Amino acid sequence: MIDLVFANLRVRPFRTLISVIGVALGVILVVLFTGLATGMTNDMAKRASNWKAEIVFTRPGAMELTSSNASVSTTYAERLQQIEGVQSTVPVIRYVTPDTKGRWGIQQLDGVDWYPFAAMNEMSIVEGRAPSANDEVVLDQRQLKEDNAKIGDMIKLFGGKDYKIVGVFSPPSGSRIKMSLGAMQEALEASGKCTYILVKIKDGADPAAVAAKINEVLPGNKINLTSDLIIDAQDRVPALNLFLKVLVGLGAFVSTIFVLLSMYTTITERRKEIGILKSLGASKAFIIQAIEGEALMIGILGVLLGIVVAFAASVAIGRTFELAFEFSSGWVLTAVAIAIAGSLFGALYPAWRASVIDPVEVMANE
Repeated sequence: MIDLVFANLRVRPFRTLISVIGVALGVILVVLFTGLATGMTNDMAKRASNWKAEIVFTRPGAMELTSSNASVSTTYAERLQQIEGVQSTVPVIRYVTPDTKGRWGIQQLDGVDWYPFAAMNEMSIVEGRAPSANDEVVLDQRQLKEDNAKIGDMIKLFGGKDYKIVGVFSPPSGSRIKMSLGAMQEALEASGKCTYILVKIKDGADPAAVAAKINEVLPGNKINLTSDLIIDAQDRVPALNLFLKVLVGLGAFVSTIFVLLSMYTTITERRKEIGILKSLGASKAFIIQAIEGEALMIGILGVLLGIVVAFAASVAIGRTFELAFEFSSGWVLTAVAIAIAGSLFGALYPAWRASVIDPVEVMANE
């Protein structure tokens, strides 16, 4: 049986190659894009983890990824410091805008009072100085490299307004571009407002207990533990999980269709050979098994090719565009499963058609 399967694959090498590439394409779709999605969301989580504050105080709806809602009064910062267990607070205003150059098609800006923010989150200016004027910004090292910019250059924000780069900060935390809180409030005409307030608790205090106390003293607001924000980073990207499910379905569809078309055409061309096999006593089960064996080998070869190409492409793309890829065994196994299952399923109908071929009719007509 195995010799027959390999012989059939070798007889039509170009068609076999096309089928293998089709299956590999489905594997590449799943492995490459899920690796990119996981890498990018984990990169967001790592930047969020650089917050040393344990609690984020905000209003419902203000912390959505696509939200630019500055609905929290900065006076809450002083009120929060009066609560037992709170050490310090820093208001932050976040602005999100569409950006064709951004990784996700969006650009995020943070407005902060630099020195208290840096002190709370153990950040520093590694080159240049902190922003002071309302037309100054600081960037992290990656953003500076991506923009091919240097200190003293001008960048356009808020639809074309010029801002001067005056410093570079490290480590990355939150937005990669930051300006003073006052500058952001002026640009958005949101005086005395912010998007959220970072809350640093005292040593030895329990974050959950302090969060509960804040909720008791200042009800009606939304209290997040930063540890929770890090855990659900992937869920916070709009429709990302739906996108990944659609991607898996597309990969399965591509693998199935390629094998279905290839095997159906092959059966049409091999009617005579199949007729001879049946005249020699081959059963329907034998014919189906042989066709499915070919499909299985195509699926295996497609999986191997797809995984190799996906990993090679991730290395090339990562080095060229500095995109983060993180491959999980779960998604790789999912890609393997849908490729093999899609190949076997795609060959079912051609295999059945081959098994019911009438050898007498084939011999009489061909």
